[in-house]
Amino acid sequence: MILKPQDIFVMLKIIALGQQEWTYNALAIDLEMSPSEVHAAIKRARGSSLAIELEKGIEVNLSCLKEFIIHGLKYVFVPDRGGISRGMPTGYAAPPLKGLFVPSDELPPVWPDPMGEMRGESFSPLYKSAPNAARKDQKLYELLVLVDAIRDGRAREKDIAVRELKLRLK
Repeated sequence: MILKPQDIFVMLKIIALGQQEWTYNALAIDLEMSPSEVHAAIKRARGSSLAIELEKGIEVNLSCLKEFIIHGLKYVFVPDRGGISRGMPTGYAAPPLKGLFVPSDELPPVWPDPMGEMRGESFSPLYKSAPNAARKDQKLYELLVLVDAIRDGRAREKDIAVRELKLRLK
């Protein structure tokens, strides 16, 4: 079974929802995906032990997901970096990491997005609809930012992102 970036995207959304109940259709609407894409993502996540099926429904296997994000994600879902773009800040330039690092002269990483409020270096999101989904859900946005810092941040950024991610995935 081959994982896709949207599988992690869906798992992070389920985590962001916490104890709130969800349906495939509701996830699809929130993540701007089709219900069949959400269903396939959850099926792949179950097949790779990132999610488990319980009597009450699907639950994210936090320990496996955490291990995969921290130790494997950067090798499997390498972000594309591009030129200067308007977009939504990510990595060290967005909460919860923003303000923890001394500002530098280099442009911050941004997900290309016409509605974005910042100019920076283009950084491909985990999934194409991440900017829109993140705008609607602050918890999801912060999880995606931490994942991006782990995917392609400097050593100190990665260390802090890992620590923050572990706190959120308890």
